[in-house]
Amino acid sequence: MIQKLKNIYHLLTAVIAVLYYKNPGKKIKTIGVTGTDGKTTTTTLIAHILKSAGKRVSYITSVSATVGGKEYETGFHTTTPSPFAIQKYLSMAVKNNDEYFVLETTSHALDQHRIFGVSYFSSIITNITHEHLQYHKTYKNYVLAKSKLIKYSKRGYINKDDISYKYLEKILNMKNVKTYGFKNNADYSLDISQKLNISLPNFNKYNFLGAYALCLELGIKEAQIFEAIKSYKLPSGRMEVIYNSNFKVIVDFAHTPNSLHEALPSIRAQHLTTGRLIHIFGCAAFRDDSKRPLMGIESARYADLTIITEEDYRTEDPNKIALMIAEGLLKSGFRYQDEFIFGKDKKTFTIINNRSFAIKKAIEISKDGDVIVLTGKGHERSLCRGKKEFLWSDTNEAIKAIKETFYS
Repeated sequence: MIQKLKNIYHLLTAVIAVLYYKNPGKKIKTIGVTGTDGKTTTTTLIAHILKSAGKRVSYITSVSATVGGKEYETGFHTTTPSPFAIQKYLSMAVKNNDEYFVLETTSHALDQHRIFGVSYFSSIITNITHEHLQYHKTYKNYVLAKSKLIKYSKRGYINKDDISYKYLEKILNMKNVKTYGFKNNADYSLDISQKLNISLPNFNKYNFLGAYALCLELGIKEAQIFEAIKSYKLPSGRMEVIYNSNFKVIVDFAHTPNSLHEALPSIRAQHLTTGRLIHIFGCAAFRDDSKRPLMGIESARYADLTIITEEDYRTEDPNKIALMIAEGLLKSGFRYQDEFIFGKDKKTFTIINNRSFAIKKAIEISKDGDVIVLTGKGHERSLCRGKKEFLWSDTNEAIKAIKETFYS
C-alpha cells in the first residue's frame, strides 16, 4: 500500500513536470536503455555512435547528464533522475535542436512512473539478472518492470542469450522486437571484436552488439558505426586501469553476481600473467540480500585473495552484510584469515569494513604481477554510512594508498 501511494505521488509529479515543461518528450526521439548490467556502457556507446555520425544528441547515465554538449551532475547513486529533472533535460535538449536523447532507465523509474511523458522511439534491454529484489520482491516482478520500456517503445531490442528472454518473449508483443546475441539464432549476431580486431570482454560484446543493432536500424551506416566503435572509450569506473606498474589496480562498477561473473574472469584473462588477483568488494544495503552469498561465490571462483569491505551500508549493520558475503566464500572453499596475517596464502579472505583500510591493506600485500580489483563503486563519488553521504572515490583512495605505501 505504501509503495502504491509513493507511485501515485511520482506519477502526479511526472504529470506536473510534463505540463510545466510543455511536454518536450514528444519533440525529440528518445532512446531508452535498461538492464541489470551494461546500461551505462550501452547508453554512452549509442550516444557516441550517433554523435560520430553527425547527429545532435544528449544523454543521461548513472555517471552524469550530458545535454547540449555540457555535463551536469545528477546526484549521488542516481541513474534515472526525478521527473522534473528528466523533463528539464529533455526541454534543454529540444531547445538545443537535438534529434536524439538517450536515457538510461531503471526498473524503479519504470515502476514508479518517473518517465511518464517520455515517448521512446527505440529501446534496448541488455540483460535482467539477480538484483533489486528487495524492491521488486520477485524476479518475475523485476522482469515485468523492465519490460515496460519495450512496451512504451516503437521498436525494442532484446538480448536473446540472456536468461530473461524466455520471460520477455511471453510478456511482449514480439512483432516490434529485434533480438541480438551469439547462441540462439538472433536477428543480429555479429562479433564486433573479431570484425574490428579489438579486444572486448564477453559482456561488452553484447553491449556493443546491441548498440550496433539499434543504431543500424536508426539508419546509421555500418561503416560509420564501426569507425565510432574504434574511437569509443569506456565510461569512468568501467574496467578502468588506474595504476599500472609492478602491479595493477583496476576499478569497476560490477555490483551483482552476474557482473562479477563476467568482469573477474575477463580481468584474469586480460591483465593477470604471473601474480594474484586480489578482489575488494562489498554489497550495498536495501538492494537484494539474497545476492550477497552469490557474490561471495563469484569472488571465490576467480580471485586468489578477497577482502570484504563496506559499500553504502546505510543504516544496516556492515558486519551482517560482510558475513552474508562470507557465506559464499566459505561454501566455495575459501578460508578466513585475520587481517594481520592476510595475504600469505591463496584462497583466503578477510573482512575489513573500513574501505580505505581495505584498499591500503591490498596495496601493502601486493607483489610484482598482482592485480588488485576494486568493484562496486566505480565512478561513484560518495559512500553512504548511516544516513550521511561521505565524499568518496575508489580511484583517489587507491592512488593515495599507493603514494603512502611506496613514495612517502
